[in-house]
Amino acid sequence: MRVLLAGATGAIGAPLTRVLIDAGHQVLALARSEHSARAVLAAGCTPVRADALDREGLLRAVDGLAADAVIHQLTALRAPSRRVAADNPTNVLRVRGSANLLAAARVVGAERFLTQSLVLGYGCRDHGNRFLSEEDPFGVYGTGPRATASDHVVTGLVEAEQRAFDAPHVAGIALRYGLFHGPGTWFDPTPGARPLPVPLGGGGVVPWTHVEDAATATLAALEHGRAGEAYNLTGDHPASFGELATATRRGRPALRLPGWALRAAVPYLGELMLDTTLRVSNAKAARELHWIPRHPDPRAEPAAGPR
Repeated sequence: MRVLLAGATGAIGAPLTRVLIDAGHQVLALARSEHSARAVLAAGCTPVRADALDREGLLRAVDGLAADAVIHQLTALRAPSRRVAADNPTNVLRVRGSANLLAAARVVGAERFLTQSLVLGYGCRDHGNRFLSEEDPFGVYGTGPRATASDHVVTGLVEAEQRAFDAPHVAGIALRYGLFHGPGTWFDPTPGARPLPVPLGGGGVVPWTHVEDAATATLAALEHGRAGEAYNLTGDHPASFGELATATRRGRPALRLPGWALRAAVPYLGELMLDTTLRVSNAKAARELHWIPRHPDPRAEPAAGPR
């Protein structure tokens, strides 16, 4: 396929580009700057100079191009914001960026549209020990005096998914990843990477997705995903934030804060890390996409051999 990829230089986009090309697909990569254009060209992509948030400029840039699918992997998650609001950069990319990329999909004649989502849309709260599936409610908002910090995140995820599902000109597919770990993420094992603060007691247990697994899962959804469907694309074993910090830092000290300090510093992370217990099943992805994560347990080394 010819694939128009938004977010080709990001933590998921870089490995995804390699996976797509290795599988024989051609990648047209959006690039906002000359530097990004050179990077995606060096990675084997055809650069398309455009900003996904500049609707008119984007549509001019893709006019005359053809693609079979569009993949939305744009985020702005380099550093956690203290508070998440409707105008948070990642939310803007999920909402307005999705609308613009869907318009671009019409121009290039794409028949498939894959959008990045997250399992956090099931709700940042204690779900107990049960593993949730795609049949469980998505777009769950908080209740109570402290359960509001993540609501804008949920809104952005729901709107991005719904736009993809409702678009009449494409087969929309939602990719519900776990929290990311691996190079370029908040939990980056690279020596010298800045540690993300985690709760002193370890915090809640949540699903995780290695960026390499996110790439292979996206390829599987591109090739095998069904229109109007969402897929949980996570490892097999949820883990606490403290466990991820220990595994990621590999003997280097992690930055651990008491719960009250974490809530005061970044309320959204306090709610996510302290109040959320979430487990989800990836059985649907295994069954329909024929995908199995190579990093099933984020606390351990990757599984040996091809997956």
